[in-house]
Amino acid sequence: MFESAELGHRVSKARYRREAPRLRQELLTKQFELIHDKSFSLLILISGIEGAGKGETVNLINEWLDPRHIETHGFLMPRPDELERPGMSRYWEALPAKGKIGIFLGNWYTEPITRRVRGEISRVELDRALTDIVRLERMLAAEDVLLVKFWFHLSKAQQKRRLQALERDPDRRDWVKKHDWEAFRLYDRFRAVAQHTLRLTDRGEAPWTVVEGADTEYRNLTVANTLLASLADRLARKERAATCVPDNTPPLPRPVDDRNVLSSLDYGRRLPRSRYDQEKDRWQARLRALTLRPKFARRSVVLVFEGFDAAGKGGSIRRVTRAVDARIYKVVPIQAPTDEELARPYLWRFWRHLPRRGRITIFDRSWYGRVLVERIEGFCSERDWMRAYSEINDFEHQLVEHGVVIVKFWLAITKDEQLRRFRERERTPFKRFKITAEDWRNRKKWAQYEHAVCDMVDRTSTDAAPWTLVEANDKLFARVKVLRTVCEAIERAL
Repeated sequence: MFESAELGHRVSKARYRREAPRLRQELLTKQFELIHDKSFSLLILISGIEGAGKGETVNLINEWLDPRHIETHGFLMPRPDELERPGMSRYWEALPAKGKIGIFLGNWYTEPITRRVRGEISRVELDRALTDIVRLERMLAAEDVLLVKFWFHLSKAQQKRRLQALERDPDRRDWVKKHDWEAFRLYDRFRAVAQHTLRLTDRGEAPWTVVEGADTEYRNLTVANTLLASLADRLARKERAATCVPDNTPPLPRPVDDRNVLSSLDYGRRLPRSRYDQEKDRWQARLRALTLRPKFARRSVVLVFEGFDAAGKGGSIRRVTRAVDARIYKVVPIQAPTDEELARPYLWRFWRHLPRRGRITIFDRSWYGRVLVERIEGFCSERDWMRAYSEINDFEHQLVEHGVVIVKFWLAITKDEQLRRFRERERTPFKRFKITAEDWRNRKKWAQYEHAVCDMVDRTSTDAAPWTLVEANDKLFARVKVLRTVCEAIERAL
């Protein structure tokens, strides 16, 4: 992929002075169309050979466009504090909102390429990381992120001349660092790894543009023309980008009888009050002891609580939090998304709350809302919730790979038990706030929700992050089962 980028392309200064003002004006016009349109965001990934002009190009983009609507992030190899959270967290948090432009100077390609060049990971590990990246970019494209990826290239001779020229320039000699010459020493290996990376990740929804970086004018015009063409093409299509490939996974067939993962549960399971306090105290003490172990500081825990309305999620969560030091856990209640959250990919708001090592995050409802309430209520398209299954599995896989312990609970109750609890809430003054007209409206769609839950469990209960179905008609039994399951999951991990 690099042969044409080693031909010594040049643009005369006269041509550059003639074309640059026009390009700048057209780009600025398209930027303001993007700001007004707000149907997508533009994310520019800057990667490539050291000394090829990556930083200068970022400066040019910020100079030509309105920098008030551009968010530029420079990502180096992860710092120790960034390693405390899953690897993609720092990129997720920096994603631009719709109507904005984000520039990632250094990005999710930097670490796997660098580590492979240094011999820290194998070819198989590199390919596994690239596969994850392809799936991430496919998901971002489907979530209305326009990805423009630039690889700035130099031949080995060009890189040497470029670094030497920078060192001779008194105004720019400090741009050249020790690691730049180290990169030059590893040039051949870096080129091979980069070529392999680009070949595996050059996809229709996120293609690479290879830019020869030796000539400043040629480089600037190439980048500007590419950005202009990408923005103009996307703005001309008000519907979702044609590059977004839908998930063609067929829907699960409806069972021919009344048996499913929920109807097959034993809702008659009970725990006598006489045993409840003893069992609760036992498992709470065990959970507290687990979180005090030195090994726990190298792990983090994500607990996901889903279930029918009035199934007892809040009560179960409180029994967990009472066993744990308040300084190491956070409960995140998930409500309807804010405008800020709607302007970014669906999973963005959940990435923001992921725990550091040694911490616990408890989600009271979660990312599964897309395949439950959003599916049933029509808040997203069928294509959106169908592709969400694989995106959620990818998301949870990344967490587990980072050492996160994920425990997912579906608290299941019968329709009759829900009705009893609804009426009890209406009769009890301090519980009336728990029952709303929306709860009664959701109850009318019980069959649809039940079918969606069965789909969800079948498609997202994996070996790494299985679902635990909790028979919750008896609250005491459910609370103890939750505590025991959390303890057992952490013990296995430690």
